[in-house]
Amino acid sequence: MSGEKQGGAAEPEFEAQVRSLLAGDAAVVRPSPVPYPEIRRRGVLERRRRLAVGGAALAALAALPVGAYALGGGSTTTSPAGPGPTAPVSERPAPTGSPTGPASASPTGPATASPPAPSATPTAPAPPASPADQLLDGITFDQAAADLGKCLDHNKAQRSSKDPTYTDLGKPADYRILLAMRSTGDSNAPGNGRFVVAVRQKPVPARLICDVKDGVVSGLNTSIGDPFGDAGTSVVPDMNSGKLYQQSYIDKGNWKLPFRWGIIGGYRASVASMTVSYGGGAGEVVLDHGWFVATGTLHKQVTAAPHLKGYDATGKLVYDSDQDASYERTLP
Repeated sequence: MSGEKQGGAAEPEFEAQVRSLLAGDAAVVRPSPVPYPEIRRRGVLERRRRLAVGGAALAALAALPVGAYALGGGSTTTSPAGPGPTAPVSERPAPTGSPTGPASASPTGPATASPPAPSATPTAPAPPASPADQLLDGITFDQAAADLGKCLDHNKAQRSSKDPTYTDLGKPADYRILLAMRSTGDSNAPGNGRFVVAVRQKPVPARLICDVKDGVVSGLNTSIGDPFGDAGTSVVPDMNSGKLYQQSYIDKGNWKLPFRWGIIGGYRASVASMTVSYGGGAGEVVLDHGWFVATGTLHKQVTAAPHLKGYDATGKLVYDSDQDASYERTLP
């Protein structure tokens, strides 16, 4: 009995020791109090730092020129430091936005429309009155114009400006294409090519007949001044246009056939229409600003030059080359 009492008295003492130990451990593992003042201080500093960084970014963005950054992605380019010369419109890059989208406003004010560019000075010659009848054998107007340019350059290269007989034939824009057709080579000038005939009115009347072969000028004939001269007839065939309807004298009787031919000259206001025949066949005639252009194709050997006739508005014959003493009716 005494043993049980002693054990019961010890148990409360043991429990008290355990509670004391647990209370001490709890004090050891208890977390330290939250440092609210320190957290608040750091939060204030962080907000100030972010405001400072954001302000610096806005300042840098405002300092950039409008063209120094791209909207909507893409590579970014910077403009050269300092002002530079403005590039011509043709050299400026095309806008990357939609062509139908609204134009961007200038940072200094609303966009203003550029004044229209002045029209460029014509550089090409004028076309013939009837391209279908004067640009023959598949030759295009662009080809004829290019040949004319080569002929004018050839004239400048072959004649010195100090030569008293030199005449500046001007530029292609001064001329009108009168005729373009194929040229047939012969014993005197081998190789086929293209004839181009052009005329101008100012500063002085001029006419040129040029033969271009393989892109190179092989022959050039020019005439300066009034094509009528002192002739009193209503039609005046160009005495040098024999180049267009003859082959070499060396080949007389043995011309290459079929042969594309042509003849040009002046006509007066009294002439309303013309006809031409050559080698027994009829050709075509076009009246073009005071010049006539007669063309056709020869299918046999000939000894007589083209036969020309001119008529007035009533159909009356006013010119016949057979009655023109200055016209060489027989071929050499």
